[in-house]
Amino acid sequence: MNGMKTFSLSRHSRLFSVPDNNKDYLFVRSGETPYQEEPYRAESYAIVHIKEGGVKLNTGLVSWDVEAPSIITLGPSVIRYFTKSSDLLKMDVIFFKDTFLLERHADLFFLTRYDFFENSDLHVLPLKETNAIKFSKIFELIQLTQATANYHEAEIIRSYIFALVYEIDAYHRQHISGPTSLLKGHPLLTKFKQLVIRNYMRERRLDFYAGQLHVTPKSLSAAIKKKTGRSAGKWIDDAIILEAKVLLQNKALTVSQVSGMLNFSDQSVFGKFFRAGTGISPVEYRKKFD
Repeated sequence: MNGMKTFSLSRHSRLFSVPDNNKDYLFVRSGETPYQEEPYRAESYAIVHIKEGGVKLNTGLVSWDVEAPSIITLGPSVIRYFTKSSDLLKMDVIFFKDTFLLERHADLFFLTRYDFFENSDLHVLPLKETNAIKFSKIFELIQLTQATANYHEAEIIRSYIFALVYEIDAYHRQHISGPTSLLKGHPLLTKFKQLVIRNYMRERRLDFYAGQLHVTPKSLSAAIKKKTGRSAGKWIDDAIILEAKVLLQNKALTVSQVSGMLNFSDQSVFGKFFRAGTGISPVEYRKKFD
């Protein structure tokens, strides 16, 4: 998306205070995690193993209280931010670019086949203890490979990432995507969220979403609020505000350009909308990053 600013691997290395390896992947073993409380996207994929303690994760408009042992999977397009939920947090993270993983892979669309990188309902995978041990072993092998110089380091790291992807997919299929899956329980909510994700940057009208779902705006809003505690209109507004926060962090964009990217008629209308949702103006929000 034009104008999108993302966290680079170098920025992640600074965030976690680990050396920048100047490669297309980065491994982090952390016990003192800096909490990034403003929303952002990243240039890389991430697979996180929460080994002890917990963290509060927000992906798009979904909030998670993640407790160990768990796996977190995040694709580059996912807006995310983290806040503290526990005094104890130990985790392993492998960040990687798709170009690194698929450098010698025949299927360049390999990662798009796995919904858990982009689907807001699938980013967190709670683990059974026996499976947590298996994931711990793979991350330990990644750490050992990076710690000891090896001529084939990149190839070995790549193979372990593939192993993680396959293990996560197998676990989802066995424990999450079965006939009792919670995701199958609320088809209207699921379809509504998918519509919002695809359309919020150009369409804010509730009747648009209701029309797409073949229900009245009133019944849609009531149904979504009953399931989530937020009206359908609030879901749409929150998605736009979250995107606005990410865009405003890019100082190369003017506020007027951000307003245009979000399909507001002018900067003034956007400013009123943003202030109503956040309590501050777009300019005031941007000053937080000076």
